[in-house]
Amino acid sequence: MARAKNPTEFEIKVEGEFYIWRLQRTPQWSNNPTQCHGKAIAVRHKEGQREAIIEFPAGPPPKFGAPPLKPSQIPTSLVTRAILSAIAAGWDPMSRGKPVPIVVDETGA
Repeated sequence: MARAKNPTEFEIKVEGEFYIWRLQRTPQWSNNPTQCHGKAIAVRHKEGQREAIIEFPAGPPPKFGAPPLKPSQIPTSLVTRAILSAIAAGWDPMSRGKPVPIVVDETGA
């Protein structure tokens, strides 16, 4: 019997609109603080084309042997706040064009 695949894209409803989001990049740590990157999620409106790449800060490195971050571990409340912050920052999900990078804090604001 085949094992069910984990979904890579998730649907979320924010203020009555449906958005599709996915984990774009997992956190990456380095000894050099300028080379540390936090997780990033890619978001688009269900009927739109333009994506927003929402980048979070790296935060503390995980303990040795910790499993990698899975998209299902990201709280929906964090994704909702990040989408609202991206819209407040000027992202128009119904427009066309290149993905818009948006940097938020660890709470998604």
